[in-house]
Amino acid sequence: MIWILGAGVFFVGIHLLIAGTRVRDRLVDRIGEGAYVGLFSLLSFVGIWWLCAAWARSAVAAPWWDWTALRPVVWVLMFVAFQLAAVGLTTPSPTSAGGDKLLESDEPARGILRITRHPFLWGVALWGLCHLLVNPDGPAFLFFGAFTALALLGPRSIDAKRARKHGEAWTRFAAKTSNLPFAAIAGGRNRIVVSELGWWRVALGVALYVAFLVWLHPWLFTASAL
Repeated sequence: MIWILGAGVFFVGIHLLIAGTRVRDRLVDRIGEGAYVGLFSLLSFVGIWWLCAAWARSAVAAPWWDWTALRPVVWVLMFVAFQLAAVGLTTPSPTSAGGDKLLESDEPARGILRITRHPFLWGVALWGLCHLLVNPDGPAFLFFGAFTALALLGPRSIDAKRARKHGEAWTRFAAKTSNLPFAAIAGGRNRIVVSELGWWRVALGVALYVAFLVWLHPWLFTASAL
């Protein structure tokens, strides 16, 4: 348990305490953007490897509750998670690497960004929550909890970094969007435009969901999602 706890603290810590903070700014000033990205990517890989290795070697623990009745709920939530992740990753966004120039466009918040400016991270958060529900034991809570915590807390760090870098352009984008899904729409600051989502992005999310549910999950993780 101590190893998986350490891995979780390391993985979440480097993202929340470095990636979006002024520590990152100072490191970039000293070693350059390219060197920083390379170093941080290496640290992130080490964190993920450490987490996976620690969880794989953790002792089997008794579940805290009977999760079988939660399967239908998890299937629905995972479908939403796949949509958020697939559509989010394939939609050009000012919050992603290389998307800074989109802030200069007349309408930087399009497609799924009207719903949330961090769709992929919300997909990860739902993924983590679902796996916490069906893996109710200590090691699994530390493993999936690390990803869930980072997905929920990370957007604030990302937003702060973008605000420092882009100033007014970011403020204009943030004013029309929200981190919390549908909050900007509920507040009258944006609206849903279904046609902007892209049918192929939605289809990709459906295809990946079905593939993991039926085939990839048991093949990769030796456990059926059904």
